[in-house]
Amino acid sequence: MRSARSKMPGEVGCGAIDISPAQDGGVLKEIIKPGAGDLTPSNGSTVNVHYTGTLVDGTKFDSSRDRGPFSFSLGQGSVIKAWDIGVATMKKGEICKLTCLPEYAYGSRETGSIPANSTLIFEIEMLDWELEDLSSKQDKGILRQILTPGVEISTPSSGSTVDVHVTGEYNGTVFDDRDVSFPLGEGSEFNIPKGLEKALQKFKVKEKSRLEIKARYGFGSEGNKQLNVPPNVDLVYVVTLNSFTELKKSWSMDDAEKIKHAKMFKEKGLKYINAQKYNLALNMYKNMITYIDSGYGFSEELEKERKSLLIAARLNCALCLLKQEKYTEAQAACKEVLDVDPNNIKALYRRGQAYLGLSDADAAKESFEAVLKVDSSNKAAASALAQCNKKIKEQKEKEKQVYWNMFAKFAKKDQEEKDWRFGWWDGKNVNVEKYESDPEDDEEQKKEKRKQREIIAKKAAEVRARREKERQEQLEREKTESEKEKTGMNENNDCKNTQGNITVDDDKITDNGNAERTLTE
Repeated sequence: MRSARSKMPGEVGCGAIDISPAQDGGVLKEIIKPGAGDLTPSNGSTVNVHYTGTLVDGTKFDSSRDRGPFSFSLGQGSVIKAWDIGVATMKKGEICKLTCLPEYAYGSRETGSIPANSTLIFEIEMLDWELEDLSSKQDKGILRQILTPGVEISTPSSGSTVDVHVTGEYNGTVFDDRDVSFPLGEGSEFNIPKGLEKALQKFKVKEKSRLEIKARYGFGSEGNKQLNVPPNVDLVYVVTLNSFTELKKSWSMDDAEKIKHAKMFKEKGLKYINAQKYNLALNMYKNMITYIDSGYGFSEELEKERKSLLIAARLNCALCLLKQEKYTEAQAACKEVLDVDPNNIKALYRRGQAYLGLSDADAAKESFEAVLKVDSSNKAAASALAQCNKKIKEQKEKEKQVYWNMFAKFAKKDQEEKDWRFGWWDGKNVNVEKYESDPEDDEEQKKEKRKQREIIAKKAAEVRARREKERQEQLEREKTESEKEKTGMNENNDCKNTQGNITVDDDKITDNGNAERTLTE
């Protein structure tokens, strides 16, 4: 019997298949160990793999197993072409062998230890992958798994009318399954969550994808009563973009068309403001601005109308943002108006409202005062100014109390710290007991503090003894003086009885008595 022949380095197994899009043998794949499940990573996913790369003669030129797993974003051109093609076909846990012709590897370039025009062989293990994150904040709030890739390059943008099929569920419960057409930016009018709208701007025609949408990008804390979706639930949608109609781009329009489209979005925005649908209105005004933001090429006749429409759009953006308590953005919208029209009353007033929302009463006061300089009879600004003055006064009182409490606290803490550290003095008396060990002290710290307490106690005893000695000495001095005074008085009486010169003798005794007292005092 003939023994089985072992494979030579670089030899392609009989089970290898050509996975190159052109079917030109550029990327051959041989599965060494099958993976689990049916899903494979889609473009945009972050994949984590182990790999070993060799030349056709078996020479190893690189391996992640020498340093740790390798991660990259699939389909973004960050790796060789063969990898973007081959890794996209792998399931979790799968190990495969890719044989890559130079055209799908490094081509005619010499790279490190890889010679030019080399066919490369990679053994790759798919560890796992993270879905593509479509959220603006990259907070994993909108994740996409492409099930069927799209067939065109272009994608819809805000204002485009999309024709889609959606199937939505939460916790395994299907709540939506329908075909629907709507303009992007107005999806909430059609019970479409904002996360799905955001994702659709990345879809290509005929693409079918699975979307994982967190509650904050879904129906949020309110849920959706019409669809029986409770509050604060994460959603899963399977969405197919059948087609879309793109709005004409502003760069391809003449001046009159730009003004026409701007007015169309202005009317839509006004409709949504009247319905108190401020987020939808904001989208309309943002779309409006895209057509008239630049004045380049506008005729003199239409330039005045363009500027008027642009100011109206930004003022209404500020209004919508204030209603949604997005005060920083509202302030920025007002600034754009004031940059071209410094005395615009609505911009000044709404900027003041934004500053109040940001708890900056001083800045708000300046804005309302500016309104009154332009229109001294503006009652709304006068009322808001009074509100600012009240808030400023309250804030000053609050700050005063805060600082007073803070200083009192620091003073108390400082005194307590001194009492704790120095122990022998509490402001009036020696108090050794205040110097106590912290419960968290270790044995060395406790031993050191016991030693310090002994020193303190000894010093306190010495102080007490010294003070007692000084007190006794003072008593002795006072006793001596008292006895001398009594003796002087007896001598004076003797002089009066024997000499008769009372005035002279009396003066002499008085002087001597004063002299003695001076010496003893």
